[in-house]
Amino acid sequence: MLSAGAPLAGGNNLFLHRNNFQSFKPTATTSFTFRSISSTLKELDTSSSPATNDDRKLSPTVTGTASFPPLKVAKRVVLVRHGQSTWNAEGRIQGSSDFSFLTQKGEAQAETSRQMLIDDSFDICFSSPLKRSKRTADVIWDSRKAEILTDYDLREIDLYSFQGLLKHEGIEKYGPAFRQWQKDAPNFNIDGHYPVRELWDRASSCWKKILAHDSGSVLVVAHNAVNQALVATAMGFGTEYFRVLLQSNCGVSVLDFVPRPDGGSPYICLNRLNQTPSSPIGGGSSAGRKASKRIVLVCHGLTEASNADASDTSMNMLGTIQSQKTAELLLDLNVRSIISSPRIAPTETANAIARVQEAADCLGADCVPRYVETKQLKDLDVHDILNRSKKELVNASSLQSGWVNGFEDELLTEIWDRSRAAWKSLLDELSNESEPNNIVVTVGHPIINIGLLTHCLNLTKDWIGSFHLDAGSITVIDFPDGPFGRGVVRCINYSAHLGRWSIPITRPTQSDEEF
Repeated sequence: MLSAGAPLAGGNNLFLHRNNFQSFKPTATTSFTFRSISSTLKELDTSSSPATNDDRKLSPTVTGTASFPPLKVAKRVVLVRHGQSTWNAEGRIQGSSDFSFLTQKGEAQAETSRQMLIDDSFDICFSSPLKRSKRTADVIWDSRKAEILTDYDLREIDLYSFQGLLKHEGIEKYGPAFRQWQKDAPNFNIDGHYPVRELWDRASSCWKKILAHDSGSVLVVAHNAVNQALVATAMGFGTEYFRVLLQSNCGVSVLDFVPRPDGGSPYICLNRLNQTPSSPIGGGSSAGRKASKRIVLVCHGLTEASNADASDTSMNMLGTIQSQKTAELLLDLNVRSIISSPRIAPTETANAIARVQEAADCLGADCVPRYVETKQLKDLDVHDILNRSKKELVNASSLQSGWVNGFEDELLTEIWDRSRAAWKSLLDELSNESEPNNIVVTVGHPIINIGLLTHCLNLTKDWIGSFHLDAGSITVIDFPDGPFGRGVVRCINYSAHLGRWSIPITRPTQSDEEF
């Protein structure tokens, strides 16, 4: 369990503003040919070979973006799912019923979330009226004077005749319909309703009310499915993304809405997804299923430099602490391989993770020694691209809002293509049949990890500006259907493990320049 007093990290936001790009041209598949067990980083052979199939596509590529009314000021919205309820613990289908309440564990989770958000300022709180969410909101809101607004549209997904059933009862009573709910939820129909489609419509309605409120920082406390829908509809994702962006009990997701200079729908950035009170890499399922394959995207620690040479210089003291804390967090996983950019900072971070993994038996985490395969992959390196950019501040410590405004389209295309080749290489590594429980850790610059994430979600490069990653953060992607199936994103930009070095997720109420 993480320290209850550690605030959530946020920091300055990375917004890569969407531009009109040329159509994407596939590149050749990059394959791994070097395999050995060693704690020394070695370079991979990245000779190209023709792509043989495209089975790794997830869902139809997203081509549209969400449209909202213009904003006059920036707005940050923090979504929290309620703590564990009695029906969660029983494995009972809740839907929008209101018969469950927080368990003792759920109360403790809400209290941990209160401590995590205690230093964060909010102008208003919106809450689902259902008891489990309203109680969570009351605990987190604590002594804040602003009111809590309940909105019936924030209730959990309506599941009609399914509500109240244990899962095995649903299978026994509804058979094919229940299997469709599990396998093809967007097209699931019950009692003449399409619950997921209705939920997406309801989430869009919620955003109109939330964004219309005169506030800069908003807390929303609701439920698993509705929070998924809120994230997805804000980003412009369709119902096929249901169960792709996890929302754990008391998990926190953060969305930033930034006004466009010329008006129109605001820029939207997912600052983080599902930052949980406990470790995001522990037990638990991915969208109700166990996953034996996982990719962990790690952003290297902060460095001495603050320009394009940042990745190619050693980490500073804070960066060293960040890498050690990331290594400690990942100790709960039996990592099989670490793939790193060949630059200095990512290599140092990868070595720190490898050393802790291989000392697992000495640290009491495992009774047998672990052997980690560590490699370098040129496609994870964007140092040369960033050096050719006109932008000066590209270190993870200096990512400001809009820092890629004016970033040359040609260079963004190169980053996109390189991250695509790297993603294919990672999936090749993950598909190693000799490792049934394969966990691959990747270490690189935030912008290359953002590229990897967008390829995982089968997005176009227009979405490269819709995500934010901090130095020292991790992003976890599970593959319950194997590396050729759809990735389930367990968390994005998780940084609570950084403890006292984390940054509160909301902006300060006063400017830091005021003395």
